[in-house]
Amino acid sequence: MDFTFTEEQQAAAEAARGVFAGVAPDAVPSPALTPGAVADTYDRALWATLADADLLSLLLDTRYGGAGLDAIALCLVLRESARVLARVPLLESSAAAAAVQAYGGEEAKADLLARAGRGEMVLTVAAHGRTGLDPAEQAVTARQDGGTWVLDGVQTAVPWAHDADVTLVPAHTGTGRTVLALVPRGHEGTVLAEQFSTSGERLGELRLESARLAARDVIDADGAWEWLRDLLATGTCALALGLGERVLRMTGDYTGKREQFGFPIATFQAVAVQAADRYIDLRAMEATLWQAAWRISSGAPGPLPAAGDVAVAKIWAAEGVRRVVQTAQHLHGGFGADVDYPLHRYHAWAKYLELSLGPASAHEETLGDLLATHPLA
Repeated sequence: MDFTFTEEQQAAAEAARGVFAGVAPDAVPSPALTPGAVADTYDRALWATLADADLLSLLLDTRYGGAGLDAIALCLVLRESARVLARVPLLESSAAAAAVQAYGGEEAKADLLARAGRGEMVLTVAAHGRTGLDPAEQAVTARQDGGTWVLDGVQTAVPWAHDADVTLVPAHTGTGRTVLALVPRGHEGTVLAEQFSTSGERLGELRLESARLAARDVIDADGAWEWLRDLLATGTCALALGLGERVLRMTGDYTGKREQFGFPIATFQAVAVQAADRYIDLRAMEATLWQAAWRISSGAPGPLPAAGDVAVAKIWAAEGVRRVVQTAQHLHGGFGADVDYPLHRYHAWAKYLELSLGPASAHEETLGDLLATHPLA
């Protein structure tokens, strides 16, 4: 495998590092100190800075003001954002815009893409189903009634739902197909209830009660939801990697200064072995992430569909980010629980990412099914 990044991808990562250098994790609202939601909205100042740096339009074609880059470039930027706990809907809005570009109609593209790339419009995706465990596309039904689509069902834990101008909602039809509905915020027939993530951010429970949408606002192309789902999952793995790398760096800095018996605790074998194990986790998370992102970006054939590579990346990311933050808390001792120190924020965000990815056992079952269907030669 050659994971050498192109000049354009490296430039995107460098631009992201410049933007996120001004974000202080200590200043990120703490769920331990704030009852309810940590904030009413996302970091709008940072969002505007990302727009000015052309980092919101990475995946868009030049005709929409974008850079025409791929999922790898987006994951590089997401990795940098997670290192500083950037409170912006970068993954959701970028992925949703990319799905509209790849599968949507010309009217939807003209209405949404350029504005989304400039940061004037925020998009999100309802990807967690009714309970967070069931397939998202099974939580909502879609049926045609004349020239309109009628949607009924519930999607839970929709990120940035209270801020997004449009939510992409997967729904299943009577014939077993999956469509993507572009539902505007406050649309007739929708009810949005407040929920909270472990990081303290506001989520939304979106109820659709005979919500009617014009045909132009529904993407019925085959494979649209599956592609978007894989891109969201891979982007979440990138967030987990960036967060884990920052946490391990914090742990190394702390254990290199904290002394017992006259020596830094980083020199103790028990500490060094635990840190080394977490480093191995991160390298595995990184390798599987780039493999999945490359399959999505290139469409290259493989012994398994791209969903297999995504499943492997999700297995490592879900378990790896949990192990990294748990080890960090352990090696920091009581200092890790100090709310004046940012580690507890990273722990809360890591738990949210782990829950968003879902249990590794489920992804292992998916991988097993793919191996059964596509036996390796």
